[in-house]
Amino acid sequence: MNTIEHRLEKLRKRMAKEHIDAWIITGSDPHSSEYVCSRWQTRSWISGFTGSAGTVVVTRDKALLWVDSRYFIQGEQQLRNTSFELQKLDTPQVLDHVQWLARTMESGSVIGFEASTCTVTAKRNLERAFIGKRFELVGTEDWFDQIWENRPEIPHEQVVEMEDTYVGYSRKEKIELIRKELAQQGCTHTIIASLDDIAWILNLRGSDIEYNPVFLAYLIIGPDSTVLCSDGRHFSKEVYSSLSKDVSILGYDEIDTALKTLASDGYRVYYSADKISVRLLEALPKQVDTVEGRDISTDLKSTKNKAELEGMRRAHLLDGVALVKFLARVKTSGKTYNEISLAEELIRCRSEHPEYLGPSFSPIAAYREHGALAHYSATEESAHVLEGDGLLVLDTGGQYASGTTDITRTLLFGTASDEMKRDYTLVLKGTITLAAQKFPKGTYGYQLDVLARQFLWQQGLSFGHGTGHGLGFRLNVHEGPQNISPRPTMVSLKAGMVISDEPGVYKEGRYGIRIENIVAVKQAETTEFGSFLAFEVLSFCPFERDLIDKDLLAPNEIQMIDDYHETVRNTLSPYLDEKTRTWLKEATAAL
Repeated sequence: MNTIEHRLEKLRKRMAKEHIDAWIITGSDPHSSEYVCSRWQTRSWISGFTGSAGTVVVTRDKALLWVDSRYFIQGEQQLRNTSFELQKLDTPQVLDHVQWLARTMESGSVIGFEASTCTVTAKRNLERAFIGKRFELVGTEDWFDQIWENRPEIPHEQVVEMEDTYVGYSRKEKIELIRKELAQQGCTHTIIASLDDIAWILNLRGSDIEYNPVFLAYLIIGPDSTVLCSDGRHFSKEVYSSLSKDVSILGYDEIDTALKTLASDGYRVYYSADKISVRLLEALPKQVDTVEGRDISTDLKSTKNKAELEGMRRAHLLDGVALVKFLARVKTSGKTYNEISLAEELIRCRSEHPEYLGPSFSPIAAYREHGALAHYSATEESAHVLEGDGLLVLDTGGQYASGTTDITRTLLFGTASDEMKRDYTLVLKGTITLAAQKFPKGTYGYQLDVLARQFLWQQGLSFGHGTGHGLGFRLNVHEGPQNISPRPTMVSLKAGMVISDEPGVYKEGRYGIRIENIVAVKQAETTEFGSFLAFEVLSFCPFERDLIDKDLLAPNEIQMIDDYHETVRNTLSPYLDEKTRTWLKEATAAL
């Protein structure tokens, strides 16, 4: 029996003991985080699948994993030689895990989920789907504590305080902004479980989750007090002293005690059902009146203030300098790299600046057929040597003292086929067309999504992921609520929002192409038809000239590329040595 099957056997024994017929594993943590620390990497532990998104259902005789299109290929590879069945979301005849349970499980079945990592929204979705099914839905304890030998402990890495020059508003000012909004909602308190929201409000950054500058905590903001529940070992004496001027600090496991203080008459508590766990809501005193909505801080955080935008611009400038140094080195040194050593070389280039703090996510360097895996992660066994003819998708980012970056370029090694050039140019047309679009205030991201896809669609091509995600300010590389995606999100784009622009195309077994710039929404003009917004491109890095097919470009598109390259050259050249400047001049020459 292999490791995965042994783990499934242990889980099924616990299920049988508790009379559970199916158990749902989200792979999340008590804070509904997209990326989790090693302690809560439960989906990976039980299945062997290491992607950042997916849902597992284990029954008495089946084990299934649902993934979206980013992970179809990776899922097939990592579930091989296990009893897990891969379910590819949004493909014909494939139900999502909720629909599958509703259709497959017998009447009277007991469906379990871990109450501390299942959000209130997720539970309600299950309840709606199970109406009339005579299922019993049970929130269980964290069984992994019993079945996962040597499970990692809850981390408590040191927290740092952000410098005033970068944050724009003090934590006291941010807390007051939230209190004002709470009052407008007729509420007295809010409970916040979202880790990046807590870090942003308090102007603190941590490292409990790899690549994500957050720390494990809960926050309760009331009319005249703010309570933080977090392990005291996070804080140095200096940080603790500064923080305690504005906030009362309790232990991470004292959140239930803090919630009990909300039992007073007249208290009305605001929370996000998408972020708060079932267990946390059940710990709230029953007599407390509640109001649901998106965390107030999520909207405040998504619209960067002047200081934050300046910081993000600086971070992308520093990142552009590092990227161009890296590209010049790789393209001219004659050295042979593999996927891992290439990513390490880029980290070395970024590390040359003292403001660089580390990667903002695990670097993706995917050569040839690996590029067709949107979120490929190289290992010593799988890493391709970058030799011969092929395309490399290089998707990386950095955390800097002043902000967070994320950028993707597709690089050519050797000679490109006409098909590669066509596909690259179609993706590039989408990138630059979206970035150049002006749009009315109140426009939603999904209304702009087709701008990046249109040229691919005309050739019968497409891509399965969203076009753009929000980007945090020295925080998570994925941030909401805004996005650019075919799936409607009713959050309009606002001046100050920072978002990615990253169309792509992926041909299984052959190659992938993705081009990503980061853009900031800005005020453009006001006319008789209203206020219009536009995008400011923050990323500075040349496109791959040898992959551009000029015959597929309209004159205005050629001009847009030339203008962008001129901006890259003029912006970065003062920070480069003569050899790198010479390379950049050639790489950004007019088409």
